[in-house]
Amino acid sequence: MSNVLVVAEISHKALKNATFTAVTFAREAAQRTGGQVHGLAIGQGVADAAREFATYVPTVHLAESDQLAQPTAEAYAQAIVAAAKAANASVVVMAATFQGKDIMPRAAALLGAGMASDVSGFAGPDGFLIRRAIQAGNVIATVDIKTATKVVTTRPTEFAPAAKLAAAGNVAPLAVTLTELKTRYVSFEEVKSTRPELTDARVVVSGGRGLKEGANYAKIIEPLADKLGAAVGASRAIVDAGWVPNDMQVGQTGKVVAPDLYIAVGISGAIQHVAGMKGSKTIVAINKDAEAPIFQIADYGLVADLFKVVPELTSKL
Repeated sequence: MSNVLVVAEISHKALKNATFTAVTFAREAAQRTGGQVHGLAIGQGVADAAREFATYVPTVHLAESDQLAQPTAEAYAQAIVAAAKAANASVVVMAATFQGKDIMPRAAALLGAGMASDVSGFAGPDGFLIRRAIQAGNVIATVDIKTATKVVTTRPTEFAPAAKLAAAGNVAPLAVTLTELKTRYVSFEEVKSTRPELTDARVVVSGGRGLKEGANYAKIIEPLADKLGAAVGASRAIVDAGWVPNDMQVGQTGKVVAPDLYIAVGISGAIQHVAGMKGSKTIVAINKDAEAPIFQIADYGLVADLFKVVPELTSKL
């Protein structure tokens, strides 16, 4: 029997929604390996999050200590190794968020495990062949991890959040002995907003270089987003230009989103950006260039001057 370990992502002592999508993958993986799903909650003061996690997986290992209070990859990777051994896990899974991408490669190295990142699903009805996008999503690779232990990060937008179990599981304390750490946590500068978080929002309004200058982002994008109760995003071009913070970037090197509605304003649709939002259920593009690549993937396209039509749309809403 080969069990599957899901590593929870916890922020402000609460589970992140991406964790529930990783559980969905883990459940299918457990069916294929003939094992059970275990969970891992890491941090300090996260017992409540661990108990909530136990309503999704039968057994949760809780690793708590002062050294694990902040998610440094060096410390968390050691906790993951300890949990994998305690759970007798041959598969270790975490969502491919910024935290997952930071921690899991180091855990894979400590486990001597092969790793596949940003996985979108299984490649067939049987076995453990898995799919992941490469070349900015233009090619789907089929990956076979040959090592006895396999490490996977899953793309949150490709999996539905898991449902709760009929009965809650149990939480088991996990003792973790950390080696001397070479990494020291200094601080985290968090961008706080009253708007929904970009990766969890039902509606996203994003702006691009067609806005012409940074001041227009607040004038054009934010009022529309506020009318829709939407999160705000951006193309890499305007992030690189310094118009908006980089945590708002949607794309291959930014955040991957799949809302019910994605409105792209003044975004040409470069491959890098499309890779981060093409999973959206409905895509609306507003651009004055009728040949812009964004129209090739848009469900609705409006060829018009954004400075005229977006304020009008906002007023109508």
